[in-house]
Amino acid sequence: MSAYLNGIGWVTGTGCGMGSQGSELIFADLPLPALARRDVFAEPNQRFGRMSDYAKLGLAALAFALRDAGLESWSEKRPFGVVAGTRLGCLATDLDYQRTVLLEGGGLASPNLFAYTLANCFLGDAAIQFGLTGSLLAVNETQSAGLGALTMALDQLALKEEPVVLAGVCDLTPPEPLAGVAQFHPGAAFLVLGDAPGQRCYGSVSVAADGGIECNGTRVESMAELIAAALKER
Repeated sequence: MSAYLNGIGWVTGTGCGMGSQGSELIFADLPLPALARRDVFAEPNQRFGRMSDYAKLGLAALAFALRDAGLESWSEKRPFGVVAGTRLGCLATDLDYQRTVLLEGGGLASPNLFAYTLANCFLGDAAIQFGLTGSLLAVNETQSAGLGALTMALDQLALKEEPVVLAGVCDLTPPEPLAGVAQFHPGAAFLVLGDAPGQRCYGSVSVAADGGIECNGTRVESMAELIAAALKER
């Protein structure tokens, strides 16, 4: 299985970026930026302001990846899919919501937070924002590498039902109960994978015979390594 890599976007502790900007993706042990609408979208977007931090992180990285691939704008709905890998999902949002439930016997439970207490909720926002009608999945990554979601995305492309599938990772900083337990750097990064080269192509991504992932013939062990290998082709 293989696909063309046509777009790259990310948000990490070092900032926001796209493959075409000439910057490097660095997953660092730094606080994530507090994303505002103007950091992601030029036009007004009321939904973005109401989203949870986890949802904003994922939607922003998806937006940058599609923008990098020249696929952000649309006039007709598109059968594009998304597979988002995550280790902690929306746990931070769940905890925030639970704290509101504890107040006054649940009388102050936040409906806004409740709307984002599933790890795949931001994918619905992405479908609305970008006109996506393909499969939208959030999958648990048992490792921080993020390659499980990528393998699933390549499987989806192989079915020939979706010409484009985005694959990536999305995780906030571990909330206080897990601080120091989950050893990984927070952030989000997404790749635009296609069955044909796009207007900006960083080469190819494929599954090797032994099940490992290769980017432009180089074996990679994480999403960060894959993106680094792809950006060499700029």
